[in-house]
Amino acid sequence: MPRFSIIVPCFKVQGFLRECLDSVLEQSYRDIEVIAVDDRSPDGCGAILDEYAARDDRVRVLHLPENAGLGRARNAGMPLAGGDYLFFLDSDDTLTPGALGAMADRLDETGDPDVLVFDYARTYWWGGTRRNALAHILAETADGTFTAAGRPEILDLLMVVWNKVYRREFVEGYGFAFPPGYYEDTPWTFPVMLSAERIATLDRICLDYRQRRQGNILSTTSRKHFDIHDQYERVFAFVDSRPELGSWRPYLHRKMGEHCLDILAKPDRLPASDKGEFFRRTAELFARHKPAGERVPAELRVLEGGYPAYRIRRKAGQAGRELARLGGQARGAAGARARRGTAALHRRRPLDPGLVLYSAFSHRGVLGDPGAVYEKAREIAPQLHGVWVVRDEETAARLPAGVEHVLLDSPAYRRVSARAGFLVNNVNWPGALVKRPGSVHIHTHQGTPLKYMAADLLQRPGARHGVDVPQMLRRADRWDYSLVANEHSELVWERAYPCHFTSVRTGSPRNDVLVNAGRDAGAPAAAQTAPEVRARLGIPAGHTVVLYAPTRRDYVRGGHADRLDLARFAADLGEGHTLVVRLHPSLATGPARGLGLTDLHRRGVLVDATDEPRVEDVMLASDVLVTDYSALMFDYANLDRPIVVHADDWPAYTASRGAYFDVTADAPGHVSRTYRELAWLLASGSWRDEESARLRAGFRERFCAYDDGRAAERVVRRLLLGEEFPEGAAVAKVPGPAVARDLLPST
Repeated sequence: MPRFSIIVPCFKVQGFLRECLDSVLEQSYRDIEVIAVDDRSPDGCGAILDEYAARDDRVRVLHLPENAGLGRARNAGMPLAGGDYLFFLDSDDTLTPGALGAMADRLDETGDPDVLVFDYARTYWWGGTRRNALAHILAETADGTFTAAGRPEILDLLMVVWNKVYRREFVEGYGFAFPPGYYEDTPWTFPVMLSAERIATLDRICLDYRQRRQGNILSTTSRKHFDIHDQYERVFAFVDSRPELGSWRPYLHRKMGEHCLDILAKPDRLPASDKGEFFRRTAELFARHKPAGERVPAELRVLEGGYPAYRIRRKAGQAGRELARLGGQARGAAGARARRGTAALHRRRPLDPGLVLYSAFSHRGVLGDPGAVYEKAREIAPQLHGVWVVRDEETAARLPAGVEHVLLDSPAYRRVSARAGFLVNNVNWPGALVKRPGSVHIHTHQGTPLKYMAADLLQRPGARHGVDVPQMLRRADRWDYSLVANEHSELVWERAYPCHFTSVRTGSPRNDVLVNAGRDAGAPAAAQTAPEVRARLGIPAGHTVVLYAPTRRDYVRGGHADRLDLARFAADLGEGHTLVVRLHPSLATGPARGLGLTDLHRRGVLVDATDEPRVEDVMLASDVLVTDYSALMFDYANLDRPIVVHADDWPAYTASRGAYFDVTADAPGHVSRTYRELAWLLASGSWRDEESARLRAGFRERFCAYDDGRAAERVVRRLLLGEEFPEGAAVAKVPGPAVARDLLPST
């Protein structure tokens, strides 16, 4: 008996069917059967299904004698199912890699619940991806099993059949089946979810829900959308047959009204001539099933009036929204004028040479190089008044105690930004900020560049998508000093930012803690950091910690590409090892974590350290870095710990983004081109052999030249206080044209 019976109804989807079936049959989890139902499709679906069945004995094809519709096609497949769980997969959707294995693990973990609800992402025909906006519900219900009555928010999720798997004996015991017509998911999903005694969730994107440009049944203009009324009649009939479900009637009554009004409001669902009739039938249904004494929500009271009143209200609402939009524009323009006037007033006041304004990573807190400079200034120059710019109140609440801050674009921000003698940032300041004569802008950057940046993106159209390079350079014109950690960075920044700044060979302030980790002078603080971070991350004592830090890809829309099977990688590392994953910051809030990382972290398979505020702490807590092309490798080299570069897509990466040198030829350690090579390097111990040390030494000599553990002090004394720095003095120079042809390919 297979674990999953996957029922795939097919009708006019020949262009998508192979991708759907491949996504199922190529899963690493193989204890499945596929019941493909050819719903008398007039295209090539039937032949494609027969082809797959001939080469994979897990596929069984049922050819229906006549077109039955989506619901009845699913019904036709159910009697053939012998698996523990039923999964109804639409034939134009696809499973994500590892989805079935994650489902199976979650079912085992929760003791075979009646229903398992998992996450999905909408994938658009133009290449975009958007995760389910209510995914947080899955995370919040991750503890054990529950009923809909216990966690009613589970019903706020998209009420469809394909984001769940169902215990077959539970379905057969209740005799659940799909009705004919449109919206057939409605009278299936509500009865199933209300009847289930044990529901579990999986906070993982298991399915890509294809948003077709054309051909979506529910986007077809037709009177068939009237079927929604019959489907809700079936829902109410089911509830009436189960007295213990009577308390759900007010909820279902409200849902029905909202659903029908949503259909009516859609411009592409109903013929214009039929909208009045649809409204009247909805109003009749709403009145017929209204629970006695139940108060009607304000937004549904329109159903207690006539269709003309509904149309007037709709037009009034549209007019009101347009007026609000125009009013917002007017208020915005007036506010901008007022802000400019206030800023001009502040700029007439003298600069405060002791006021230092800091920001890092688009105002996300006391982080990076600016954070290291700030901490050192508090230590050795308390006379300087440091203020941080943060983006919102939530970020402000996470600041360390005693850190003074202002909110971006607030009156306080405009006041201090106009009067600050020094401005320190690793991201360009907003365009509205005016560079005053006498103020000093110090730009720290975000590490040593490997991939093309700024002006060099002009020759990479795909990589500069959404990047306004001219605006970026206009903002960089405000820089006075550009901090560099090596000659390579110095040459790159002068080329990528052709602006009038002075390069300063200070080293990277945030790397001081890494450089000092093995030195007597800095060892106590550094030695305490790793155990504390390991304990916070839940890493067992004595484990070898492998830090995996992939970067984003410009050849993939959204930037995320699954280059490794993280569950397999963690398993292959074996006992005594912990895999720690840190995604690129630009991927932290996208779908990347929902594609297995969050679930693997919850299950203890690995540690997701993406949200750790200080990447330096994560590096200190690790024993080896595995990365592809992340700039983190340049910082990590300061620890003099092994680095492995996994470069399985280096040609594609460089073709799309461009690189200043070939990191596979001048690597900080061993290079793997396939997963098999990577696994062997880790399993054999070669990751820390003599050759690894030799490669790392050459890399450190080239890219850690100015990092001596005193970079932050150098910046404070030389640039903020104007003092000489007698030991390892910073060398400042006026930038000239970059001439290192071996490092910088010609533009």
